[in-house]
Amino acid sequence: MKETKDEIILRGLRENNLKNIDLNIPKEKINVFTGLSGSGKSSVVFDTLATESRRQMTMNYPLYVRNQMPRYERPNADLMQHLSPVVVVEQKPVGGNSRSTVGTYMDIHPLIRLLFSRIGSPPIGSATDFSSQSSFGKCPECNGYGEVIAPDKNKMIDFDKSLREYAVRFKPLSPSGWQGNWMMTGGLFDPDKPIKDYSKEQYDLLVYGPPEGERVFAPFHTKDGPHDHEWDGLLPRFTRLYINRDVSKLKQTSQEDVLAMSTHTLCPTCHGSGLNPKVLDCKINGFNIAEYDQLELTELLTELKKIKDPVGKSIAQQAIPNVQQLVDLGLGYLSLSRKMGTLSGGEAQRVKIARHLGSSLNNITYIFDEPSAGLHPEEISMLIQMLESLKENHNTVVVIEHNLAVIKVADEIIEMGPGAGVQGGEVIYQGELSGLKCASSITRLDHKLTINKNPRAAENYFLIKDAANNNLKHVTVEIPQNVLVSVCGVSGSGKSSLLFEAFSKKYPETIAVGQGSIGTSSRSTLATYMGIMDDIRKIFSKATGQPPGLFSFNSLGACPVCDGKGVTTPDVAFADPVTVTCESCGGTRYSDEALSYKYEGKNIVEMLELTIDETNTFFDMPKIVKKVNTLKDVGLEYLTLGQTTSSLSGGEVQRLKLASYLKNEGQIYLLDEPSLGLHTRDNDKLLAVFENLVDKGNSVIIVEHNLDFIGASDWVIEMGPEGGKKGGHVLFEGTPEQMMHADTLTAKWLKRGAME
Repeated sequence: MKETKDEIILRGLRENNLKNIDLNIPKEKINVFTGLSGSGKSSVVFDTLATESRRQMTMNYPLYVRNQMPRYERPNADLMQHLSPVVVVEQKPVGGNSRSTVGTYMDIHPLIRLLFSRIGSPPIGSATDFSSQSSFGKCPECNGYGEVIAPDKNKMIDFDKSLREYAVRFKPLSPSGWQGNWMMTGGLFDPDKPIKDYSKEQYDLLVYGPPEGERVFAPFHTKDGPHDHEWDGLLPRFTRLYINRDVSKLKQTSQEDVLAMSTHTLCPTCHGSGLNPKVLDCKINGFNIAEYDQLELTELLTELKKIKDPVGKSIAQQAIPNVQQLVDLGLGYLSLSRKMGTLSGGEAQRVKIARHLGSSLNNITYIFDEPSAGLHPEEISMLIQMLESLKENHNTVVVIEHNLAVIKVADEIIEMGPGAGVQGGEVIYQGELSGLKCASSITRLDHKLTINKNPRAAENYFLIKDAANNNLKHVTVEIPQNVLVSVCGVSGSGKSSLLFEAFSKKYPETIAVGQGSIGTSSRSTLATYMGIMDDIRKIFSKATGQPPGLFSFNSLGACPVCDGKGVTTPDVAFADPVTVTCESCGGTRYSDEALSYKYEGKNIVEMLELTIDETNTFFDMPKIVKKVNTLKDVGLEYLTLGQTTSSLSGGEVQRLKLASYLKNEGQIYLLDEPSLGLHTRDNDKLLAVFENLVDKGNSVIIVEHNLDFIGASDWVIEMGPEGGKKGGHVLFEGTPEQMMHADTLTAKWLKRGAME
């Protein structure tokens, strides 16, 4: 009997830039998709494979359940067969509010609370009582936040000024807001007298409010006449409106503005845990729940394994696999109480991976979007072991990856290309590693590192002295100016603490480009993001005598049928959602009237179809040409002006963000892993941008794991030796050539890369 291959069968794929391609993806193998940024990898893996698998999974549920679940539209393809359930680990940054911790994100903390409620002594009611968000469990002093935030009158008030002269520095309470205006017109205070000249009685009333037990009212003037309003004092009002709530939820008033007017200290009652002292009295083997949360995960494992009580043991055994997963991925130095927002890129990436690996189910398709992102070469071997263990457990692994070490362990390599954007969307190669060497003109497996033998010499330095942010061990370091500097080290070693905290505070003029995503939507285009769409509309307006709004699909020029979306989504009740190209405008988003006007022979839609390369010759306005040239500098010349930002790949977003920051000379650029999402061939373009910036008199400092960038730098600083508590030291400072003789983890991989 002939053996049939178990494969995922995909035929006629046409999502985004895909050119009607066919693919067979073998199951129970490691399948790596590679190719230039924007070549169509995500369109196959996420927009087709993952979307269809999720769509079919939801069809197994009754209709009333499906109505509560996310709904997926069938991808644009002829045939999609033999799919299995998917687990998707995307590249998007880990979301998290101010209370989100490793313990809550990994769903370990609810089990720890349950454990304490069942076997902690002295006993306390339910598991929810061990939460700083419950009415019983939260600390009465700090309301569960772990720190006491109090208004600082010296930060908030300039005593030499009057109310009218903006003595109150906090904007919502100054004359620009209704409350500040009321203070000036209510009759309680002289608006033109400096605060320092107020009598003690007037000063106390302004700052602290009326004496205890008394109430004071002042008229607030509206169009309906005066209305009495109670005055409670600047500090009590600030506390009530802006501190006694989750500051992360403040919208109109930014968190930074509130914190700038406040002092915050560790809560003396709960010592930062946010928990009621009664909750902290409840212990297991000598530890209360706050101490459990602060244990390093390796120590936590030991404590959980010590539990002998039958009920406690059964709960602990449910928490152990998730904790073990984090330890196995090299994160044993973290604690459950570690805030998600403070993790480095590499730490966050591994926590995200660990969250999805606790399952013992098999025959699952695991999809990873550049799992090596944020990882040091030393840590990538752990990642590879994890991918191989998934495969050994009879799962299918699909990875989008540019890292050669990961590509080399693939059972099947699928390279997309040949170019990016409209020049991509085809399968260039599919098969084993050995065949890629001959078939690919893009991915060079014998890629050898180039070590900079002629680094620029620095004349001046940025000095960071005695930095102790997070895990930094009172670090003093000189960072050369006007050269290309790479800061490297394992994830969690202190790179971001040194640069994005200590350095940025000392040198606030720094242009910091982090890993956060840009605002992407179907209505935001490349032209709007780069700030040239207004100029283009004005050019059309001047040439045609029509209002600029006629050339916007978000304004007067919108197609009246689809409201400028280009598509319609008819109501299909409980069936899968359907997106249909608008019949009226044919997907152009514009009304017939808008399309009837032309500039230089092109209407607005034809103009938005110009590539960045073509735009340069079409417009001669210096502002447009300059902005468009920055996109060419970062290798995005193939994109069109009208391309939506939501359709860009991770690597394209990274470079678009960088392009929007590029200025002239004398700037300090600080970039967090600029190589993220980039193919090896794209690295050269980005390196050329950095070299050009430095040649123009800028300082460029990058936090990087990519050895190509480290080897090409003028100066390298390595942090370490490990992550967390065992990190925070400067291990090496010098040129890439000097690093070849050093004994550090990065030096080991740099030597290996240069010899291959």
